[in-house]
Amino acid sequence: MSQYLLSLHTVQGQSHGPSTPEEGQAFMERIYALEAEMKESGTFVFTGGLHSPDTATVVRRNDGDVVMTDGPFAESKEHIGGFYVINADDLDAALDWAVKVVDAVNAPIEVRPFREKPVA
Repeated sequence: MSQYLLSLHTVQGQSHGPSTPEEGQAFMERIYALEAEMKESGTFVFTGGLHSPDTATVVRRNDGDVVMTDGPFAESKEHIGGFYVINADDLDAALDWAVKVVDAVNAPIEVRPFREKPVA
């Protein structure tokens, strides 16, 4: 079994979330149901939502010094808003879960496999 990152992409300035309390409640019910299904199947590893890109700090080395700059690493209107890390037998199974996430959150999902650790 491999692990996959299902990343939720958002576009700065565009709202994809609920606009009324009722829509918010329905949204959260879809998320809770999806995560319960993931947990029951052994797929769920963990999930997280991210603050906006303007809260990011980039840390790097420059000529031996540590340099920290505010803002995201890549200047873009599109960014990762949240993610799931899941266990799946193969890419097809991960894509099946991605479809369920798309249906729950109504936003694009990128699916990427984690690299396998070398056998010692």
